[in-house]
Amino acid sequence: MNNIFSEGTAMSSQRSLMRALGWTDSEMQKPIIGIICAQSEIIPGHMYLDKIAEAVKEGVIAAGGKPVIVPSIGVCDGIAMGHAGMRYSLPSREVIADSAEILARAHAFSGLVFVGNCDKIIPGMLMAAVRLDLPAAFVSGGPMLAGKLHGKRLSLSSMFEAVGAYNAGKIDAAQLHEYECSACPTCGSCSGMFTANSLNCLTEALGIALPGNGTIPMVHSRRLMLAKETGEAVMNAVRKNIRPSDILTPKAIRNAVAVDNAIGASTNSVLHLLAIANEMGMSEQDFSVFTFNEVSAKVPHLCKLAPAGEHYIEDLNEAGGISAVIRRLEQAGLFDGSALTVSGITQRERVQNAAVLDDSIIRPLDDPYSPTGGLAILRGNIAREGAVVKKGAVDPAMLRHSGPAKVFDSEEDAMQAISTGKIVRGDVVIIRYEGPKGGPGMREMLSPTSAIVGAGLGADVALITDGRFSGATRGAAIGHVCPEAAAGGAIGVIRDGDIIDIDIEKGELNLRISDAELQARLNAFCPIEKPVDGYLKRYRAQVTSASRGAIFRK
Repeated sequence: MNNIFSEGTAMSSQRSLMRALGWTDSEMQKPIIGIICAQSEIIPGHMYLDKIAEAVKEGVIAAGGKPVIVPSIGVCDGIAMGHAGMRYSLPSREVIADSAEILARAHAFSGLVFVGNCDKIIPGMLMAAVRLDLPAAFVSGGPMLAGKLHGKRLSLSSMFEAVGAYNAGKIDAAQLHEYECSACPTCGSCSGMFTANSLNCLTEALGIALPGNGTIPMVHSRRLMLAKETGEAVMNAVRKNIRPSDILTPKAIRNAVAVDNAIGASTNSVLHLLAIANEMGMSEQDFSVFTFNEVSAKVPHLCKLAPAGEHYIEDLNEAGGISAVIRRLEQAGLFDGSALTVSGITQRERVQNAAVLDDSIIRPLDDPYSPTGGLAILRGNIAREGAVVKKGAVDPAMLRHSGPAKVFDSEEDAMQAISTGKIVRGDVVIIRYEGPKGGPGMREMLSPTSAIVGAGLGADVALITDGRFSGATRGAAIGHVCPEAAAGGAIGVIRDGDIIDIDIEKGELNLRISDAELQARLNAFCPIEKPVDGYLKRYRAQVTSASRGAIFRK
């Protein structure tokens, strides 16, 4: 269990630097556990991660290790939303993975605990964990509590929709200010089943985090206890040499997709699970975007949390959490309980005493919201490589829809049209050149979808984009259209007034023109390339399709 720096005179120089840090002889004999912590003062979900990391340290020390805290960057998608800063959110995932790899390898850590919370931080850290294959565990900062205004509970999506209502003249500036002051009452990851909480819940399904990681609120003392237990767990993993390659296996990935569909998680989870599977070496034949449909066809939609429903993460926690969801799925043969967890036991052993405490929050298998999962992959002449929709958050009236296209080459142009009343009932809003290459950076677009819902058009207007949506999005919002416009995809040749046919139940998305007409348009098509520099220019040159997880070209 010693670290390489305890190995005789060859490491004397290195030990002298550790003595400069105040390390004792006994500390230098212990396994060094890197605690990669994304604490910052700009992200509500990360504000108190330093306290989580300190609790992890206590657990590591109690279990005989030497913990060291090192940093990770992070982007707050909510703060970056609606301006050029959002182009950096998805690209930050690659930087997070690379920097964690650099820190761990350069300092020869014996094990790792990843302390993050928000959208791209957790998947970036998961990619690094796979790549490094050192004993590792995850603990998040936990979700914020739901807001409340005039007896109604709120989340960040409520805030964005309130902006849409204000622009539509449905509420005044004073009412909007009330929403602003009430939507996010505590620190933590945003309170609904948005991307951050989706990924934190999926770390439990993957087995790399302890039970409760996805749902225990940040403000609960149980969160600190969980952090200490995670420190102890990683030391157990070091002793038993349990590595991510033992935990993050193909069966674990499919388990995550099953839970993903059961809880109606964010569409962004598709991007991230594809990227993690790629790091694991899984081929597109083994695991692709269409695997989500295969799993969704068998797994019912059991939880409908904000923005799709009235419940919040804190409610799911009180109803039994992800362990209760897993047990319900595992008993029905929809989750592989033989998968190993970071605790050194199987998922089946871990959840054997879990129970659903509220069937209104975690529905019974014979009374689901839908017999199929909360996510759907669509395909058609607009999206030959697929597109993603959070089916569980779509108004039933919009599961099938045909309407005229209103086409925009950027989020800003679409927002201008929506906020000035140029989008009307029946329209299909097309936003293109917002994909991984086209953005570049594949911006989340919560503002346009929220503006549509806030204007009262959520059951009448669809939105289709080669960009992506926030987990806080609801409505007929179809993203990740592949190939994207910048790569010559058919979304780039749609014209104003073209009829778009959407059938979410059948998984179809088509432009209503002949094959010959579509091919003629594609033959004459010259994609736009937006001027960018710095990291975004390098990102555009390396990034692949969203249908592959927007990973870097190898």
